[in-house]
Amino acid sequence: MHAPLIIDIAGLSLSKTDRRRLKHPLVGGIILFARNWQDRAQLTALCCDIKKIRKDLLICVDHEGGRVQRFRTDGFTHLPPMRALGEQWLQDPLAATNAATACGYVLAAELRACGVDFSFTPVLDLDFGESSVIGDRSFARDPRVVTLLAKSLMHGLRLAGMASCGKHFPGHGNVAADSHTEIPVDRRSLKAILTDDAAPYGWLNTTLDSVMPAHVIYPKVDTRPAGFSAAWLGDILRGRLRFGGAVFSDDLSMAGARLIDGREVSYTEAAVAALNAGCDMVLLCNQSIGKGEAVDELIDGLSEALLKGRWQLDEASDLRRLALLPATPASEWDALMVSPAYMHALDLIP
Repeated sequence: MHAPLIIDIAGLSLSKTDRRRLKHPLVGGIILFARNWQDRAQLTALCCDIKKIRKDLLICVDHEGGRVQRFRTDGFTHLPPMRALGEQWLQDPLAATNAATACGYVLAAELRACGVDFSFTPVLDLDFGESSVIGDRSFARDPRVVTLLAKSLMHGLRLAGMASCGKHFPGHGNVAADSHTEIPVDRRSLKAILTDDAAPYGWLNTTLDSVMPAHVIYPKVDTRPAGFSAAWLGDILRGRLRFGGAVFSDDLSMAGARLIDGREVSYTEAAVAALNAGCDMVLLCNQSIGKGEAVDELIDGLSEALLKGRWQLDEASDLRRLALLPATPASEWDALMVSPAYMHALDLIP
């Protein structure tokens, strides 16, 4: 069954409403935030409860390092922003790639020891110095440096049994606006973007497991933001760049997702547009707080849209989602802390 929805929960444990939503056949996963964190014991219990509902639910988090790291206490390593690895590259490129692998391994191993399956990392955006929302989350300005450091970080993720997600395709680094609150517009040509920002996606097409497109409009290519554009997702990402992994929409509650073809749309309309453009999964974040009417509205709306033929179930999409689930057992936290590979990796983190 194609289960494209990734939703969230309000608190530290599952409510009856959360359980009902997570049982819905169109829900394929859950994204956790800092509000869902108290300590490791609570997080581990929460992840265990989620898996009791359905083993195939993908438990996700935004956990990159630097300012985007949801869990920071009770033993979690404070990972550096990716710019620190780019700065290390300038001094010693090979040491920097090794440090990136160590960061990826520690990031993934700690999350998996608590039951989290997947993190939306690495950021492949280039650091043009334009975007405050990207900033030090980027490895570097040079797409070749970004590619090699990201590939090294992804190797570390994979050593710990975690898949990767490159974001934000084709590139969020050359716009000043924050797509959480407005719709950025990048007026460069397709040739310029493919030569620069999008280049890592082609170079990583054999190793990158998933991609998250940007809520950015590139009017020389399409009037729609990239995550709702069949030109970007189908013709360019799948076709020209030969990417075969999973595609997530960015958060549908962001301002950059709510204006399509010049008009404000509902969450359901945004989800249908993203799925029809080529996304395998769509995220709705931070709407479960309170009664969470928006979450139920999207689940019901997507169900109705399916019955009316406005989008179709896609078995290949669900296989791509399932491929992101870890295939190997995770280390328990106490065993991880004394494992030689983990202790060695800690020593290499800048």
